[in-house]
Amino acid sequence: MATFILIGYFSILAVLCLYGGHRWYLTRLFHKCVNEVQPPVEKMETLPEVTIQLPVFNEKFVIERLIDATTAIRYPKDKLHIQVLDDSTDETRQLAEARVDYWRERGFRIDYIHRVDRTGYKAGALAHAMQFTTADYIAIFDADFIPDPEILHKTIHYFADDNVGMVQARWDHLNRTRSTLTQVQAILLDAHFVIEHGGRCYSNRYFNFNGTAGVWRRKAIEDAGGWQHDTLTEDLDLSYRAQLKGWRFLFIPGITCPAELPESVSAFKSQQHRWAKGSIQVMKKLLPKIWRSDIPLKVKMEATFHLTGNIAYILMVINSIFFVIPSMVVREDLPWWLFVMVDGPLFVMLSLSFIYFYLTSQYAIFRSIKGRKRYIPALMAIGIGLGVNNSRAVFEALLGMESPFVRTPKDGATDRSASAKPKATYKLPNTGWGMIEVFLGFLYTCGILWAIWNGKWVSIPFLVIFQNGFYYMGWMTLAEEMAQNRARAKLAEQNAS
Repeated sequence: MATFILIGYFSILAVLCLYGGHRWYLTRLFHKCVNEVQPPVEKMETLPEVTIQLPVFNEKFVIERLIDATTAIRYPKDKLHIQVLDDSTDETRQLAEARVDYWRERGFRIDYIHRVDRTGYKAGALAHAMQFTTADYIAIFDADFIPDPEILHKTIHYFADDNVGMVQARWDHLNRTRSTLTQVQAILLDAHFVIEHGGRCYSNRYFNFNGTAGVWRRKAIEDAGGWQHDTLTEDLDLSYRAQLKGWRFLFIPGITCPAELPESVSAFKSQQHRWAKGSIQVMKKLLPKIWRSDIPLKVKMEATFHLTGNIAYILMVINSIFFVIPSMVVREDLPWWLFVMVDGPLFVMLSLSFIYFYLTSQYAIFRSIKGRKRYIPALMAIGIGLGVNNSRAVFEALLGMESPFVRTPKDGATDRSASAKPKATYKLPNTGWGMIEVFLGFLYTCGILWAIWNGKWVSIPFLVIFQNGFYYMGWMTLAEEMAQNRARAKLAEQNAS
């Protein structure tokens, strides 16, 4: 049994180290290519017509802000067409229609498009709206984004190169400093954009449109087969299909578009679940086609790491449950320095590559890591705590289990918002998952007590990170669920009286 435990433990760590090594490689690739970001080689002589699409669903807290920000974009009115793609079933409909009418009366070409049948969710709405525009360029902004008034002038001239199919702006964050959770999410997304997109884009590897804050050449969308809704990440799917057709994608880190980060753990987990499941669905759909194509091997390898990355969550959870603590127990008679010699290099590969990856992104954006490096322990703990949630998503995708596109609730929050209490809520499908996370936190509490009793002090910081990550995700999930149930009960009581 001891041999089985140790083989399982080190085998999984070896695979996780492979992904850690890839994270290190991407960071080095970013450093090598960071100076490749250039302004457009030439500018368009005549500005083309652009359609801005705003896909929304039940966004009553942010819909008016979104429409107003879009009409503030500085671009010739006769070349600008705005489409509000509203699948809402609540009062968002009335708010959106009224705002569309308001701006239409002031000379804007703005249309309100409502679907009763939500087939395809966001992808279906985008595909449906294409028939109502003839523009050659399509900009897309999700409900919680506030586009820069100059964003079209900053992006459109890159399309003077006929090979460019999409230009992606970097997400910024309206409510980065509201809590530790939003700080952690901001760092996660910063690294995704700056390091992953930057390294991939400027080393001529594939990267993805992020569903918003970007501009597409219409021909690239149509050439790739259009928006499809057989995955939960229609943006990732279309991105790979378009690049396989030969279209070049550009990421411009200096162009930013701020958006709202989820402020509740339940909303964060639902968003992460959708992204993780969708990426595996795209992997199943397109990875075989990628390997059959004649694109360079380096592109195929990077696409493989990109699309399979979330599988690492399954390995991490298996290790967390079955091997981490048992591997300590079966080696309890070994001296502490042997733990350092054997486990140390693996831990260094995983942890240092993680720290290097995320702090590099912070330095690239802010030219300093002062005040940000303190979030690294929370970043590690929350990343581990996501394991159960994201593993469930990966298993569902691998097993072909269908699920609806669940929107991430938006509150209209910013760093300067008066109230820190989220207005929008999201009910998790099953509170049992929160209980599982709490149980895993308890398991690591037992592991910490065992380590103290047996003098395995070197293991304790490592165990504490796991304990905190699982406890945080589990208890916060359950607390939000109970608060939501109390709010519903109170509302029902008020309605009854």
